[in-house]
Amino acid sequence: MSGRVPVLKIGDVLLVSIQVDLEDQMVIDLQDDLSERIVATGARGVVIDISALEIVDSFVGRMLATIAAISRVLGAETVVVGMRPAVAITLVELGLSLNGVRTAIDLEQGLGHLRRLHGRSTAGR
Repeated sequence: MSGRVPVLKIGDVLLVSIQVDLEDQMVIDLQDDLSERIVATGARGVVIDISALEIVDSFVGRMLATIAAISRVLGAETVVVGMRPAVAITLVELGLSLNGVRTAIDLEQGLGHLRRLHGRSTAGR
């Protein structure tokens, strides 16, 4: 399956909800699309929802860390939400600690974290 992962804007946050298993090219395209959208919109936060992912390989894990690093350089903090226990276990077993990637249990907590980080509403409230 090929295609692009949609990037939605909510206030000054970009929301990426990954609903399909990621192929390597999709992750590369997401990195490019998200970088362009951060610059174009001036987003201050990025939430990546991976709750639909049952497995994450080492490439996808590294790319999540890379996406967070690129976002930070462009002025947006990244929070990964919805990580399943099996995904967390796999990442640890692969030796991927996702340094610099903030995590939260769900979307609500992720948005709350970004609001606290920026000291204001990030969802246009």
